[in-house]
Amino acid sequence: MSARKRLALACALAMASGAHASVIGAHDDIQWNGRSASMSAQADGGFVLHAPAGDRAIAAQKLTVHTASPLFDGLFAMAQDDLAHDAVSAIRDGAYDHGKDIPCHCFATGEKWPYVWTRDLSYSIDLALWRMDPDRARQSLRFKLSDVREPSQPQGLYVMQDTGSGGSWPISTDRVVWFLGARHLLDDKAFADDTWTALKDTLAQDRLYVFDPALGLYRGETSFLDWREQTYPAWTEKDVRYIGESFALSTNVLHYQALQLAAQMAEQRHDPSAKDYRAQAQALKQAINTHFWRADRSMYMSYIGPGAMPVDSYDLLGIALAVTSGVADAAKAKQTLANYPAWPAGSPVIWPERKDQPVYHNRAIWPFVSAYSLRAARTVNDAPRIALEMDSLLRGAALAASNMENYELVSQAVHVDEGKLSGPVVNSPRQLWSVAGYLDMVVTGVFGLGGDGSIDPKLPSSWLAPLFGDQAKITLDLGDRRITLLRPAKADGDLLVAQAQHREGNETIVQLKAIQSGAKPLRTGAPLFGPDMPDAPAVADTAKGWQVSFAGKGVLYLDGQRIGPIDGSLTVPKGATRQCFQLTRVGEGGLESLPSLPTCKGEEARIAGQGPWEWKAAKGGRYDVSFDYANDHGPINTGVTAAVKLLDVACDGAAPQRVAVVMPHSVGMQRSTTATFTAQAGALCRFRLDQGFNMSDLRHNARYTGEQGGATGPVNEAAVDAMRVSPAPKGASAP
Repeated sequence: MSARKRLALACALAMASGAHASVIGAHDDIQWNGRSASMSAQADGGFVLHAPAGDRAIAAQKLTVHTASPLFDGLFAMAQDDLAHDAVSAIRDGAYDHGKDIPCHCFATGEKWPYVWTRDLSYSIDLALWRMDPDRARQSLRFKLSDVREPSQPQGLYVMQDTGSGGSWPISTDRVVWFLGARHLLDDKAFADDTWTALKDTLAQDRLYVFDPALGLYRGETSFLDWREQTYPAWTEKDVRYIGESFALSTNVLHYQALQLAAQMAEQRHDPSAKDYRAQAQALKQAINTHFWRADRSMYMSYIGPGAMPVDSYDLLGIALAVTSGVADAAKAKQTLANYPAWPAGSPVIWPERKDQPVYHNRAIWPFVSAYSLRAARTVNDAPRIALEMDSLLRGAALAASNMENYELVSQAVHVDEGKLSGPVVNSPRQLWSVAGYLDMVVTGVFGLGGDGSIDPKLPSSWLAPLFGDQAKITLDLGDRRITLLRPAKADGDLLVAQAQHREGNETIVQLKAIQSGAKPLRTGAPLFGPDMPDAPAVADTAKGWQVSFAGKGVLYLDGQRIGPIDGSLTVPKGATRQCFQLTRVGEGGLESLPSLPTCKGEEARIAGQGPWEWKAAKGGRYDVSFDYANDHGPINTGVTAAVKLLDVACDGAAPQRVAVVMPHSVGMQRSTTATFTAQAGALCRFRLDQGFNMSDLRHNARYTGEQGGATGPVNEAAVDAMRVSPAPKGASAP
């Protein structure tokens, strides 16, 4: 039987067995796809988990829950035990200090990831770790701040963008997630002052290098989904320019939240910049809703291409962040979550899946993303999604006997064998953000403790019997405070919420009641895979225009704008500018594939040499400029040496223009990212590339020994062969 058929059969069996009153069985165990797990409580307050791989002894922990379910109580203890193993005095990674231990009172990322990574750490702290160990959380966050080691560069305090696609920032731009974690820890004045400095400097740098003023969005890769072959078009494997010119929902929402924090901190300091930050945040929120909302799907897209080209691809973290941040209004929040597909084992981190990729981000459940989805579901009272995510989090931890990095989507197994598609490719026990996600599920998801100390439980009614049994109450004991939930008088709804609450000393007692949430059922009938991506379109020069040919049914895009359906061929009038055509294939339910490689037609000026350059504008208007270059200072998938330049454009009769150009790691000679400038008819323009800023300029990366730009000093160079200029297409970005 082929891997595709095995997957289809497994999916059908999982669907058939998906109906249940609760993930926890009547005898406090879990039965799932032929696997089972149960928990035994011990007299000393510890537990023993009986899992498929064997027994795990769990010592008594400081924080406790007391319910009718030893499994639920014991898994809360197991998450704390996992966290204790992630609380380290030294970290290490093969790319830093030659793999030697680096002293750090920090949280390691997981058993297989014994280092501190900006996004993993920050999401983990935001989910739960800020309240579990605030001192260690602050120390870990401080480790990801750096000043500048290159004297000729503008000085400041910046958040580190970890090694990544094309040589890191500004291809990857989600480092602002750091502030998502830091916002909970500002009661320490020294840390708050450092946060304020880093916030101002990092936001200013991103505004200069990655903000597109025409679209009002920040460029860069999707947050966390940083294995580009899994989620971006296959042709980005060897050329990441498209990623650097595209826009991601998650990364833009993170910038929105950082701008909100900046406004808040500025107001507290009576700083006049508060008004500007507030205005920038509001404008960004509007731009996100304008460009990422796909009305025919009633969902936010995961990313959009250059020129705001819509991509029929979705990711759960981006959607959850849009909901919890308030970027999505009430109507969009309910719609985007309800329309995101679900499987019995849980919610996939991306949809649709890729047929040609192994399991990792593709065809996978990631517990930390499920935890953010749970937060989003609580925001809109989506009872079915609340139950799905809580079930998934508990079941995965119980069956794996640890809070794993990820699971295969249909089986929720830690590994499936499907030849070259096997996976998850990497799967670490006690993965930090999975641990944090589980802790947040208990503390916030079940008992309703918010970041501001308020209590707002939203418990699916399917969890009433296993957690309460015959008991009148369940309790969470956090040491300095207790939360007790009282059984509702009736269970005549799908969601249990607070009816009333009062304090007795350090204990908050909450009377639950059942309500009908009115939420839509989970979307369970969506196709699993998206259509195959087509090849670049064939474009022929004819008397009537550009004739685009395609052996199939699809959608044609021109310079990022949708032209319409194509079935066989379509003729497009020639424009005055260089025109770039892309195709998507249409599959089940009208779902579009990822976009093809573009085919570009039309003239452009090519001025050879390493610069400076001169060029004369035949007509007035906006122009695109890019460069042929090679950057061999690191591999495509990692490093810190994306070449980042500031292009100085001086045209007769116009004020000087200064725009960023990025030359990421390449395979031979490639095109840089495109910048846009304006020129009057007949104006002579002079171009000069000045040195910009990249992650190798940060002092922290003196520790980097994996590739160039580290211990031997900053590297921000590329071999430039020529400059290319052409009229900008309608709708292109303006400086």
